[in-house]
Amino acid sequence: MARILYIEDETDIGRWVAQRLTAKRHDVTWLTSGECVEHYLQQSDIVILDVMLPGLDGFSLGRRIKKEKPDVPILMLSARTAVEDKLEGLSFAEDYVTKPFHPEELEARVEVLLRRFDKQTELLTVRHLTVNPKDLHITNRETGEEIRLTGKQYQIFRYFLRHLNQILTKEQLYEGVWEEPYMDGDKTLMVHIRHLREKLEKDPAKPAIIETIRGIGYRVRK
Repeated sequence: MARILYIEDETDIGRWVAQRLTAKRHDVTWLTSGECVEHYLQQSDIVILDVMLPGLDGFSLGRRIKKEKPDVPILMLSARTAVEDKLEGLSFAEDYVTKPFHPEELEARVEVLLRRFDKQTELLTVRHLTVNPKDLHITNRETGEEIRLTGKQYQIFRYFLRHLNQILTKEQLYEGVWEEPYMDGDKTLMVHIRHLREKLEKDPAKPAIIETIRGIGYRVRK
């Protein structure tokens, strides 16, 4: 059984989805807006979030949720089928389902996300580091030393881990962490990456964890 936070303002769809998921023995909290999300978020195992909501839209609410609880998987629901909308949703959410959808497909996607995030309680090995993805506790296995990051370093490295093995552009990284448009020539990200490498790499001058992909951006590989 999972604790599902479901945010949907359309009554008919909301009731139908909540009933289907409850029938699968999940504990479903159904809200019609994002106003009370903070009261339920910390106890939730997964968030199902509609894009079109009264007040704060689903994209903005989803980013706020991910910032508040980065380890909770988000599944977006939307009637918007444009590629741009899907890409915007997937910039922070783990899945994006377009309406209309078959209930069994939604149930299957929920189960996949729950299994995937349950496995993330396992420790990650990244080169000479051991990382707990839940709280981002980082240890140098060779020295036993705990590596402490600042708030922004923590956010950047968590973003890398959420996109492990993927090549990320500077624009993706900046907009994913700072949540504002990237300006060409801005050195802010590069400065933070340099300081992050100084803490994580054996040899910051020859980084093996945060790789530079020339002309594109960066990548962290397992």
